[in-house]
Amino acid sequence: MAKKKKSTEAADQPNPVVERREPRLLRHYRDHVQSALKERFGFENPHQIPKIEKVVVNVGVGDAPKDQKLLDSVLEELTLITGQRPVINRARKSISNFSLREGMIVGVSVTLRKQRMYDFLDHLVTAAIPRVRDFRGLPTRSFDGRGNYTMGVKEQIIFPEINYDRVQRVHGMDITVVTSTNKDDEAHALLREMGFPFRGETPVQIGMPAA
Repeated sequence: MAKKKKSTEAADQPNPVVERREPRLLRHYRDHVQSALKERFGFENPHQIPKIEKVVVNVGVGDAPKDQKLLDSVLEELTLITGQRPVINRARKSISNFSLREGMIVGVSVTLRKQRMYDFLDHLVTAAIPRVRDFRGLPTRSFDGRGNYTMGVKEQIIFPEINYDRVQRVHGMDITVVTSTNKDDEAHALLREMGFPFRGETPVQIGMPAA
């Protein structure tokens, strides 16, 4: 009895290619920011041009050991805001003056890189920061002397993803932007070109060249 030949139709079909969406902020960096920084600082090597390497979002939750619902709420909110599940941070050593024991939960954090990093920063400067009440611009003195910038957010409800009616407690967070340069002036120029609205400066519109 002749064996049935296996159909090769499926094998002949090309594998579907999943298109990866390029973040708008990454495209803005490539199309506008790099040339603006090169012109301003006279970089000759493209690898000298500063870039954002990662973003760390940290929320302190000192009451978490006494309130599991609060911890769960913060974890859920930070996941909604960043698109990534946070990690729980625990105390490395005991400090009696602060009633802190080794291993106690002290906060949660997320480290963002690549696409999620660009998406988060785009959302931060275009959707979240404009919702801050009486906003007058980000402080320019929050660089650490090594090219990194930390900004404090007083209320998580500035992010549109957060449903105020479901908020367990209003809390803040620290957002640290780590850049590839160790010079604050270069990092400042980088973030400004990336749309960060610094105090006393006209913010650059994402997708548009600097004026």
